This record gives sequence, C-alpha cells and structure tokens, in this order.
Amino acid sequence: MRIVSNNYQTVLAFIFAIEEINRNPHLLPNISLGYESHNFLYSHWRMLESSLILLTGEDEIPNYTCRTETKSVSVLTGISWATSQIEPLLELYKFPQVTYSSFDPMVSDNGHIPYLYQVAQRDTSLALGMVSLMLHFSWTWVGLVIPEGHKGLQFLSDVRVEMDKSRICVAFVKTISTPLVSFASVVQQKFILTTETSSVNVVIIYYDTDGLDDVTYNIGQYVVTWQVWVTNSQWHADMAGRNFILGSFHGTLIFSIHHEEISGFKNFLQAASPSKYPEDTYLTKYWFQNFHCSFSDSDCALKDCTPNASLAWLPVNRFDPAMSDESYNIYNGVYAVAHALHEMLLQQDQMQPVGNKESMVFSSWQLHPFLKNLQFDNPAGDQVTLDDTRKLHAEYDILNFWNIPEGLRLKVKVGTFSPHAPFDQQMSFSDDMIEWATGITETPHSVCSESCSPGFRKSPQEGKAACCFDCTPCPDNEVANDTDMEQCVKCPDHQYANIQQNHCLLKVVTFLAYEEPLGKALAGTALSLTLLTAAVLGLFVKHRGTPIVKANNLALSYTLLISLTCCFLCSLLFIGRGPQAPGAALADRKRSEKDWTEQRHRDPPLQHRAGALGSEEPDAVPGRGADNRVRPGPRGFRRPWSWTRLGLSVSKKEVPPPKAPAANQGMRWGPLVAVNSKVQLPGDPDPYLGWAMVQEGSEELQHQALAG
Repeated sequence: MRIVSNNYQTVLAFIFAIEEINRNPHLLPNISLGYESHNFLYSHWRMLESSLILLTGEDEIPNYTCRTETKSVSVLTGISWATSQIEPLLELYKFPQVTYSSFDPMVSDNGHIPYLYQVAQRDTSLALGMVSLMLHFSWTWVGLVIPEGHKGLQFLSDVRVEMDKSRICVAFVKTISTPLVSFASVVQQKFILTTETSSVNVVIIYYDTDGLDDVTYNIGQYVVTWQVWVTNSQWHADMAGRNFILGSFHGTLIFSIHHEEISGFKNFLQAASPSKYPEDTYLTKYWFQNFHCSFSDSDCALKDCTPNASLAWLPVNRFDPAMSDESYNIYNGVYAVAHALHEMLLQQDQMQPVGNKESMVFSSWQLHPFLKNLQFDNPAGDQVTLDDTRKLHAEYDILNFWNIPEGLRLKVKVGTFSPHAPFDQQMSFSDDMIEWATGITETPHSVCSESCSPGFRKSPQEGKAACCFDCTPCPDNEVANDTDMEQCVKCPDHQYANIQQNHCLLKVVTFLAYEEPLGKALAGTALSLTLLTAAVLGLFVKHRGTPIVKANNLALSYTLLISLTCCFLCSLLFIGRGPQAPGAALADRKRSEKDWTEQRHRDPPLQHRAGALGSEEPDAVPGRGADNRVRPGPRGFRRPWSWTRLGLSVSKKEVPPPKAPAANQGMRWGPLVAVNSKVQLPGDPDPYLGWAMVQEGSEELQHQALAG
C-alpha cells in the first residue's frame, strides 16, 4: 500500500485484525500470524522491487527464496493500479492476492485473473443511489468530475444510464488525470472551476485514487461555497492535510457503504503509540510531526513529546478515528485469509497421521480452493465472501459533512439507500437534518431551465441538452394543462381556449329569444308584414278578374307577393335557438348543472334553513327544464354569472300561504321567489313559486332556497 496520513488508518486496522485473531482461541489455535508491510510509491520499478522482496526475501536474487523460518501465505493490496501492476508477477507463483480497495467489476468479469480476490462489497448501485438523491431534490442539471482510468469511466457509464432513465442531464464532465495514467497530470494544473461549471449548483465527484487530492485542493483554493458536492466514501475532508478556508466542502453529501461498527477499534487507536510499535517507522514520524517531539542524539528515539499523546487527540483532518471503508475491507481481508488458512490446516490435520509435523508444511497456492469458496460472518456480524458471484449489492449510509465552525469536519448520517428495497422505498432521507453549503438557507435548486407553466410548451434549445429549453406559448385555440408539456393540445370544435391557454371552455351560444322585447318586436313585425302580404295576395286572388288586377300582370304579382310572404317568414328563423352541434346540448346541460351546484355551495346556510312549499310540478331535473333559457347580457353578451330556470315547470295559479303557524319565534311565512341574487327572471308576470319560512323583515328568499 501507499502510506499517507489518510490511509494510515488501514495499516492500523490491519494490525488490529491480526492481534485480534492471535487472541482468538477458536481461530488458528496455537498459531500466530505475522505481517510485513511494503510502501508502493508512484514508480513501476519500486512496485516490482517490493514484490520481489515479498516473494524471495532479498532484493538482489530474483526467482530464489531465501526465507527459511517465515513464509508469506497471501498479500493484501489496496490501490487498484498497484494491484494491476504486481498481479502478473504474483500469478507466476500462484500467490494469493486479496485486494481491499473498492469493488472493481472488470476484475470479476475477467476470468484471466484467477488468483485475485476482492473483499469489498459490490458498489455498482452507487450510480443508482446518487441519481435517486437527484430525483429526491428535483435536481436535473448536474456536473460530473471523475478520475481517468477504467473505474472512473465505468462509473461515468453507469451514472449516465441512470440519469437518462430519470431525465437528468449532465451539465459537464471533467476527467482528472492521475499520475500513473497520464504524465501530463504531473505538470498540468487541474482547473475544475470554469465559466461552464459556475452555473451548476450540484456536482458529483467520484473518488477512486489519491490523484484526486489535487481536485479537493483546487476547489478549496477557489473558496466555492455555493455548490453542493455529492461524492463517495473515498473522499476525505482534507486528504492532503491543508486547511480550507470558509468551508468549501461544508454541506457535502457522501455515500458511504454501510457496515457495522467494529468493537474495540477505537480503544486500539487510542493505545497505539511508537513505544508500543517501535518497528513502525511511519508511526514514529507521524508522532514527531503532530506531537512536538524531538529525536534523541544517541539512539534517534523520540523525546519531549506531548504527555499522554494519542491519535484520538488529533483533529479529523489529520487523523479520522471512524473506520473507513478501506479499513473495514482490510479488516475483513485479514479474517478471510485466517479463515481460509484455518480450514486448510484443519483439513490437513484430518488427513495426516497424528503427530506428523509435516502437516504444517504447505505452499501458498494450496490456499486458493479455500479462498474461492469462503463465506463467513465477521466479529461485527456482517457476512463476508470472496466469491464475486455471491456478493450482494452494498447498502449505503448518506452522510452530511459539517465544517462549520471551521475545523469541525463532522460526518452526520442523514439517510440511507438500499438497492434491495422496493423502488419507492429504496431511499430514506431526513431533509431537516441537512446542513447545506455556506450561504444556502433552503434546499438548493439546480436546473438548466425553469419549468414551463400551464399554457406553455417546451421548445428545445438547439445544440444543448434536453433539460435546456425555452417556454413557448401555445398557439391559438390550443392548451397545455400541465407543467413541462412537450406539445399543446387543440381544443375540440365546440370549445375554445381560455386566456391562460390552460383549459378549454365551451363556446357560448348567443341568440335572440322570442321572449326578449326585441325578439317580440321583430317577430311581431315579421308576422304583421306576412299577414299584410297575405291579405294583399288574397285580394288579388279574389279580384283576379277585374281589369285593374289584370293590368298589373297577374302572374308577376302572385310571384312577388308569395316571395314577400316567404321572406317575412324566413326572418323568424333568425329568432330563437337553432339546432345544436352533436354533444353540445349534453355538455351545456352538464355545465348548467355544475353552475347550479357551485351556486348552492356558495351559500350553504340559506339552503338548509328554508324549504319550498307550493304547487310546483317538477317535470325535469336541474338544467333540463321545459323553459331552459339563458339571459343574455347587454345585447348579445352572456354574463359570467348567468343562470338557468333550474328546470321547474311553474304553475301560474296563485299559491295561498300555508295555514300552519310558524314553528319558531321571529319567523314568518314569506313568498318564495325564483330570483337570482343579481338578476330578476325575465318575462315572468308572476314569479312567486310558493311560500317558505323566513326571518322577520325579509321580503324575499334567494333562489338557493328553492334549489335546496
């Protein structure tokens, strides 16, 4: 492994697991595990050299083992690129290699790496979890920052697929080169924050290797406090040990693989010190840097350190005591090798004669069958298996990074994500516990274009993502009754669009009724002229033999008089309501019923306190009366509060008041009138329909009582 301040916790977890196994009387009894560590630097030659030392015990004699008393049975590697570099050499010796880095699907898919085992759980649901978080907050405009390499590209492919399914758009993709992937990254500064990224409020950063430490530092230098960062558990609060100002990463949301807490690990960290592990030179150097120690001139031992110093005293940016995913994986990796070795020795012991010491002699390649079929529960109760086909998809804890006040660097659990749960129950989230980035007081908003309100349709912007669009008003007589509609819908022929163009309304039929004064006048005039013309025609017929009639061209006179009669009668066709379009009568009736119902609900007390009495003949239901008239407004315009006759056939006989006395004091019998609160019924010489109980002093009862 490559030892730096942030992954040194994995070294301590490695030592803690070995010491815990050596104390366990049920696992490898009478056998003590040892270990040695090799620091893989960013150098191909150094990695090869460390591998040769591991295999041979010497750095000058390859392909020859100088070890006599000790023998390594397996190697645990952490960084994925280091694993790929030393794997071909270890494969020559069939040496078991257990990796504790994040799960790599390419390793499990490639059958040509038979001696490499992954401890980590499958985290292929990470992309689905992050997209579910985007949907939870309605974020549709998101940026991506990924490392160069196959794992970063695999995550990019997975997250793009999930985002396309959920109609979330990628605002930008920044690929960060790592030292071993691209030499240019050593000399090229990583500019992440540009004009393109400044308009995006939510950015996903996928961490894989330590090469992204510079990404963290680059963002911290620019003091970005308005964006929300969503990342995975490989991210650290201050990976390079630098102190960020103003909390650029305050409010970051972290997806961390869920695992149970390992008991005793925090106590182990508190007790770890150079005096306890004098052979650990890195711990000595770490103590010297953080606890103000000095070296003795005689034996280079530490002196004058802070009394009772402990790793637990250090700030989180220097050393985080919470067990990370890699520390948890290396802990399980040690136990996996121990369980496989235990099963192999137990099998040899059963096959060999009692007392035969040669039963302890074995080669490392003999461990493979046991590692492939291994499945056990670790001390925390979690199931561990090295068979990639039996691994379950990991569940995630969603952590919120708090760095206010400066230096707090606290990770608070605010939610969970489980890919095994039903789709609508996969994510559990506590919105009220989230601390957003500095300066953000409410849930951030990250969209390319605001939603189109009803009455508008989305018009794509040329050359941009689908989430970027303009809102275009619907054309004439077309409506959009929902937000973000792709197309407007045309209203039927008997309807028209309202002003907001979000609803189709029935077309109002305006006509001249016979009951109107103008209708009566015109009808009377037409009939009078028709009768006059008919009378003249009768005179012509009666006196057709007289010289005067004959002199006026009898045939022409008949033709003119009959034509005039027809013309006068034709004018009656323009008075009264003409034939309706198919379905219009039903729609108008339903609309009348709806208006009638809404009018009743506007005055509920009135409709319950009076009951209609009288000689009414209800030959129809509301809106279906024999006299279903509509009162026009000023000459041809229908009033928005127009009423109907409610479908009652009214007797024109005088209705006498009831003889029964009023039931309550202060009440009297009053005339019940079919009167709207604003409009008197037209053409009704006797509007009284009955009698009803009313308050003293009331002269009329509104038509709502009649409806009740």
